[in-house]
Amino acid sequence: MAAKQKDARPIVAMIAFMVLAIAVYLGLLSRNAVRLIQTGDFVGVAMGIAVFVLPVVGVWILVRSLQAGIEHQRMAAAVVDAGRDLNVDDLPRRPSGRLEREAADELFAQVKVEWEADPSDWISTYRIARAYDYAGDRKRAREMMSRAAVGYRAAKQAKA
Repeated sequence: MAAKQKDARPIVAMIAFMVLAIAVYLGLLSRNAVRLIQTGDFVGVAMGIAVFVLPVVGVWILVRSLQAGIEHQRMAAAVVDAGRDLNVDDLPRRPSGRLEREAADELFAQVKVEWEADPSDWISTYRIARAYDYAGDRKRAREMMSRAAVGYRAAKQAKA
């Protein structure tokens, strides 16, 4: 029986709210930067330019984060479509909802064997990234998810 799909609307609404709040904040910051530049004195112009860099960096971070999130959702959907999603529904959990350490370690060991058999398969790399995350190793999870994303993009281009 297929797992019941969660309603994504609350998450999408929260993301939209956060993007709007960040956009307003960056707009206000930009306005202050322009006011500092308009003072005309050296210190004001220098401070204005420095303050104006922050919204530019902020927009770049926001766009890259949204792009990564969308790509990860597409990868997750492709993994589900391929029938290779990690099913952790029956694994024991802590009161916080995280997987029990022993269960996460056992899941990781199983997925690691699969990944070692074919490290070039982006789905195996995606699965080991998720297993690292469940095991609590966020740094390696991010590294492997980045590798999976590169493989996913290459596989998409190969199909096109």
